[in-house]
Amino acid sequence: MQAAMRWIRDRLSRYLPMIKSLQTGLLLTTGLAGFMSARCPVIHWQVLLGLTGSLFLAISGSTATNMVLDRDIDARMARTCFRPLPAGRISVREAWTLALVLSLTGIGWAFWLDRLYGAVVLAGWLFDVMVYTLWLKRRTPWSIIWGGIAGGMPVLAGRALGLGSIDWVGVTLALAVLLWIPTHILTFSVRYREDYARASIPTFPAWYSEDFTHKIVAVSSVLAAGVMGLAAYGIGMTWGYLRVLVVLSGGLLALAITAACRPSMKANFALFKYASIYMLSSMVLLVLEGI
Repeated sequence: MQAAMRWIRDRLSRYLPMIKSLQTGLLLTTGLAGFMSARCPVIHWQVLLGLTGSLFLAISGSTATNMVLDRDIDARMARTCFRPLPAGRISVREAWTLALVLSLTGIGWAFWLDRLYGAVVLAGWLFDVMVYTLWLKRRTPWSIIWGGIAGGMPVLAGRALGLGSIDWVGVTLALAVLLWIPTHILTFSVRYREDYARASIPTFPAWYSEDFTHKIVAVSSVLAAGVMGLAAYGIGMTWGYLRVLVVLSGGLLALAITAACRPSMKANFALFKYASIYMLSSMVLLVLEGI
């Protein structure tokens, strides 16, 4: 028994970094929020459990697949060289097996729950793996747009499963996530500019300038807040929760203006941290509204 437990702990320590649990958790939260914005989670708790399991597996599978495909990039970057594949903690064959099992199980489960929901989940996987990672990531910094589209699919999928159709609110929520993505990726591309250059990955700071990149981050953050407010109005968010969202949006706006007028790594990293908190908090407000 002890030997079996040690083996399980060892495998978990190797596999968990492959799915980027914090990123996966945030995207899963957006999917749950999308569902709860359309359907009561208490009455439909069985569907909610299915959504949670299928979306977690599909997102994890997508992330693990990307890490297999990007293992040569990770090996050249100081920030990522200690990940399981470049560090030699798991083999490429083992990583492919993990990625494919997670992906196929998650996508298959999604289609079993609902065909439209499954199609949106599959579209997110394809945008992330095939379009963003395989096709564009090594060619253009504008690949982040397609990565952002993939990031918006979980909330759209959750909303579609709750409604049984795709509506403008679901698309707006997906757009809010898409506009949030540059805050995350572009801040990292400035902070780890030398790392990305070493790995030959095109970035906005390298193609344009750091000042331009800082301004793009600020503008996308403001737009994300505005679009999120529109989505909150669309679902009929009550005034109590809406006031909290307005306060959160005000903080985001203040940091964005600061980052745009006085661009610096410190200001942008503060905006990056707050934008992540803002997106998570906004999704939690959608969840609370739906309960």
